[in-house]
Amino acid sequence: MSSLCKELVTLQLGHYSNFVGTHWWNLQDASLSEELGEINSDVAFREGRTIDGQVTYTPRLIAMDLKGSLQTLRQEGCLYSTNKESSPISWEGPVTMHQESPVSKNPFLLDLDKLETGVLLAQVDSSDQANSSGAFGAGSVNRQLERVAKSYALEGSVRVWSDFLRIHLHPRTVSVIHQYNHGGETHRLEAFGQGEPLLQGPVLEDVEDRLHFFIEECDNLQGFQVLCDLTNGFSGLGSKVTELLQDSYGGKGILTWGMVPVTHPDTTPMKDIYHVINTALGMVHMANNSSFFCPLTLRGGLGRRPGPPVAFPHLTYDPSLWYHSSSVLALALDALTAPCRLRQNGVPVGQMADLLTGSGRKVVAAYGAVPLPMMQGATLPDALSSCADALPWRPLSTCPDGGGGQCFAQLLTLRGLDEQRLVSRALNGPQAPNALHGLKSGEDVLASYMASFYPTGDLAMHLLSSPSLLTPPFPRVFSSDLGEQGCLQSRYLAPGAVPPTVSSVPVLSCLQSGPALGPWLAELHRAVGALNIRRLAPSFLSQGPELSEYEEALEQLRLLARCYRDDNRGAAHFSSEDSNDDSDD
Repeated sequence: MSSLCKELVTLQLGHYSNFVGTHWWNLQDASLSEELGEINSDVAFREGRTIDGQVTYTPRLIAMDLKGSLQTLRQEGCLYSTNKESSPISWEGPVTMHQESPVSKNPFLLDLDKLETGVLLAQVDSSDQANSSGAFGAGSVNRQLERVAKSYALEGSVRVWSDFLRIHLHPRTVSVIHQYNHGGETHRLEAFGQGEPLLQGPVLEDVEDRLHFFIEECDNLQGFQVLCDLTNGFSGLGSKVTELLQDSYGGKGILTWGMVPVTHPDTTPMKDIYHVINTALGMVHMANNSSFFCPLTLRGGLGRRPGPPVAFPHLTYDPSLWYHSSSVLALALDALTAPCRLRQNGVPVGQMADLLTGSGRKVVAAYGAVPLPMMQGATLPDALSSCADALPWRPLSTCPDGGGGQCFAQLLTLRGLDEQRLVSRALNGPQAPNALHGLKSGEDVLASYMASFYPTGDLAMHLLSSPSLLTPPFPRVFSSDLGEQGCLQSRYLAPGAVPPTVSSVPVLSCLQSGPALGPWLAELHRAVGALNIRRLAPSFLSQGPELSEYEEALEQLRLLARCYRDDNRGAAHFSSEDSNDDSDD
């Protein structure tokens, strides 16, 4: 495939989606210093110019959130402001003054302010106070923070996603829904039926205007990436937004990621019921409107009584902190979306979906090894040989990695191993430790390893030598046994010694469609179907949808689960004679 840039427009709908998205954009920003790297940043970023002629480089992004969610972030940004004082207003009537204390900024945001004025750089190097050359916005902050070489502990100060956003956004990016509040007890966007009707009138016009702005400047649009909160009213809004994209831009790919935090602040038993119903309705509708739909979460399950959060052998993240859990998901998402952002041999989002979504299987599951466990200096055969009995990754969609060795299709992405580390340096033949060490390419190594777990099914893979680069303010979620490049150190740290700062990590990710998704979807259907919604949550239906629409969505979820039977029967082949067969439910 040619290296022609195929642009992608990203939409982030909801507060947790913006948490994940902020980390994801920070990761993209960290790689911008790599000239002609494997990832083509023009796929996700756009070049612009301010009124003063300053070149800018900002995300091709629409981020929607609620009133009160921005804190210190200006909705219109600051790149394109003219810095001209407004004309005084003539008013002869009485004037009442209301003074409000400014929102306090954490140390990272304060340092960003100093970078804007050159003060922080002057403190680091008094002989060089100039801003870095090139486009302003993305990339420039990264280069300056590298010079400052500071780290931050923001666990106690991150309240909203803009508290750790380090790049500038375009004025057309942030859209605030003023009908609902981010905090407080009233006017909360909690139900699917509240979100669906939002996309009409002024909100619809606003979204369409922002879409047109970003799309009209694209020469070769490949499609859309949608990050949407799944457990609140944004699931309803996301259903309508994906429907709008499908109707208005037919033929373009739509990859939709349903974001679910491990914990919800101030939750109640009634809110837990809302969460699981929103999840089911949002999954059905967004899967129907998208090229594929994939839930992303570190939660132990999508029901009201989930298991423990996902544990990674070399991560020490705090599941209760959105700042932490969203960073792990963003690292995985960076690898999961890499194929559609490659400079060479990229795979457009539509083709990614075609590989995974045969026979109506529009929901896929994600898995990730974050990081891929391997010793410093080891090779890919070494790392995979140590995982001969179990795959190294963990579920990122709550779907267990099962299916009895059966899989319909998989898309693997490995980041962070250069060519010399993809194959073994051991001798071939009888002296090779095992079969993996005798293979000649990284693709052969990975394919042979996967075939030992999944002998059948389509397999596509992408191997990138460049790792995910971690720069401030990425949280410290890595265990002390990892070195600077995210590999296991051969020596233990001395008592009291400070562990090295992890600056990059190798990541192995997988998108999978297989029989395991059938029981998983059927379990979600059972959990929602067991609720007497008219008795337990009558207010949910009072805000929409109608009871008949609700029951129809549950039926669609049941049929969707049946698409994953290993006899390859899709929903189109489901007959009315089977309508009462609940053996798989």
